[in-house]
Amino acid sequence: MLTGKQRSYLKGLANGISPAASIGKAGLTENVVKAIDDYLSVHELIKCSIQEGSELDPKEVCNQLAETLHAEFVQAIGRRFVLYRRAKDPEKREIVLPR
Repeated sequence: MLTGKQRSYLKGLANGISPAASIGKAGLTENVVKAIDDYLSVHELIKCSIQEGSELDPKEVCNQLAETLHAEFVQAIGRRFVLYRRAKDPEKREIVLPR
């Protein structure tokens, strides 16, 4: 579980990155979930966007993904949301969260 300070820190990091995954009308397909999982394994932090034509709710999609991928919800603004998952291998951890 992230503290407020950690969540704020991750929001700052996410501010400088572009969306790495886009979710379309088909919703959360197996391929999209796999791509996000792979990205989180390498980068720990991902920003995703939901395309205009989709009627999905970003917060619902983000919470569903967080539960499925054992990640943490960071924020959702408009049609974009951010997820964080700490790397399992200590040597591959790029993000050091404040205490």
